[in-house]
Parts: sequence; structure tokens; C-alpha cells
Amino acid sequence: MAMRQTPLTCSGHTRPVVDLAFSPITPYGYFLISACKDGKPMLRQGDTGDWIGTFLGHKGAVWGATINNDATKAATAAADFTAKVWDAVTGDELLSLAHKHIVKSVDFTEDSNNLLTGGQDKVLRIYDLNKPEAEPWEISGHTSAIKKALWYNNNTQILSASDDRTVRLWDRVSMTEVKTLQFGVSVSSMEYIPEGEALLITYGRTIALYDSSSLELIKSFEAPASINSASLHPDKECIVAGGDDFKLYKYDFTTGEELESYKGHFGPIHCVRFSPDGELYASGSEDGTLRLWQTAVGKTYGLWKCVLPEELVSENSDVLYNTSPEIKA
Repeated sequence: MAMRQTPLTCSGHTRPVVDLAFSPITPYGYFLISACKDGKPMLRQGDTGDWIGTFLGHKGAVWGATINNDATKAATAAADFTAKVWDAVTGDELLSLAHKHIVKSVDFTEDSNNLLTGGQDKVLRIYDLNKPEAEPWEISGHTSAIKKALWYNNNTQILSASDDRTVRLWDRVSMTEVKTLQFGVSVSSMEYIPEGEALLITYGRTIALYDSSSLELIKSFEAPASINSASLHPDKECIVAGGDDFKLYKYDFTTGEELESYKGHFGPIHCVRFSPDGELYASGSEDGTLRLWQTAVGKTYGLWKCVLPEELVSENSDVLYNTSPEIKA
């Protein structure tokens, strides 16, 4: 008998969840931030989904969210033409950075001294968070809205994905374009895994893995439906993806074989991410919920408790079953 995947459902948002990010592992565990069209990004304990707090201050949909390395600061990108920096411990707003259009993406440097933003006005901006009153550095070149912008190669470069069907690599110092990847359709998501020297890009039904040094294609998989987001396991064991058919897919990293698929939500899935320890992955959906899923079903971890049914105990069986019902976090 196969063990059934039992997700933890994290309620609280009232509109579609469009972005999420985990912090690295800290002395206090790791954390999960979610961006939602309700304008109220939320911080949760990463391994349990337990709500910690809500960042209040945006006046429009929040499209992007991230946490810095030690989980002391958070940043959000919103439709109110601002990016905001928050104290992730107290929930206080530290900075509000005005833009000329909707902001879609935010990313801290490793040292948290700079914030990279991108959005509808097609311009990348770099803010010095120690001098917030100073004008940001600006990089232009995209011909349509920027969906995602990430620091790259130890913060010496920037990678951006746009509705102009390109992913572009930029030099931070000269602020010039280094390389461009062209696609037949708009890129739906992009994940950079520095430790694994990998870049994961999704577009249409395709999940594509690139070498982060050369930006050469390593391999690609085709999913049964349009994919909105994908994430690579920290140990490169597997890739998870979600999209328009409400399903989550898991693929073997080496062979590309579909390992499992199941209906994950009651609406299209907008974002998926593995936790920093690889024990779980989170998904956010049009249905307004976040769900946490076990990478290895049946393992005791977080709020999941692996129990042994009485009839199996009496038979001295070694088979373990995850018999807990769906848990609300």
C-alpha cells in the first residue's frame, strides 16, 4: 500500500498567492514568506507553516517577496508602485522605495546592503539600503515588463526574465548586457541555485535546466500542462513543478521521469519552492492557500508524525504509514 501525500494547508490569505520564498537555515530554524494579491505578505515558520506575522502597509497587490540570509529583513514588490523593506523580527516597515510603475521582483545581495528590483517599467534598479535617499542605479534594455530579477555569480552579475521572451545576464559594474537567452514564449519562472551551479527556467510546458556558469542548456522536460513555476531539490534529487492544471509534478533529476503527480490545489499553481533542507516544498495558488508537501512521504518532520496502525503493530510489521488527516496550519 502506497503512502498518501498529506499536505499542510496554510490559510490566511484572501486572494491568489503569487510568490513565495524560503530563508536559509538560521539558528531559529528557517522561514517562509508569501506574496499575495490581497496586499498582505505573510511570514511563517518554514517547517510547520505556522503563522508568525503579516506585513501591513502596501496599498495594492504584492507580486514578489523575499527574505535576507539571516532572516532579519524582508522585502516586497507591489502594485502600489513601491518596493518595501521590513524588519522581519518586529514586522516594522523600514523603507518604502518609490517606483514609476508596478514592481514585480525584489532580491537582496548576500550582505543585505543592496536591493535589486524589477517590474512593469522594464528597468532594473539597484538600491543602496544604507543610503536610501540616494538615487538607485538603473539598467535598461528589456522591451517588456520584468517578471523576475536575481543577483547572480556572487552578486557581481544580475539575471532578469521579461515578458519580451528573454532572460538577460548583466554586469553589475558596467551595467551592460553580457548574454541573452531567447525563448519562443514568455518565461514564467526562474530559480537560481548557486550551490548547485544551476539555473532552472520554465516557459510554456517546458522545464529547462541551465549551467549557471555558461548559461548552456543541460536538459529539459516537457510537462502535460503549462507550468508557472518549478524548483530544484537542494541535493539535485528531483524537480517539482506546478501550473495551470492545478497539479504538482515531481520529476527525477537525472532521467526526467515523472515520479508522481497529484492535484495540489483548487486553482492554478503560481509558485513552488523547496525548503533549504530539501525536506519539504511549498506551493502557492490562485485558491488563496499555501500548502507544504513532504519530499519523502511518511517521514516524521515538522507537523508530520509517522504513525504505525495497530493492526500492523500486532503483526510486527516494519511498514510505516502516514495516516494523519490534512492538517491546517
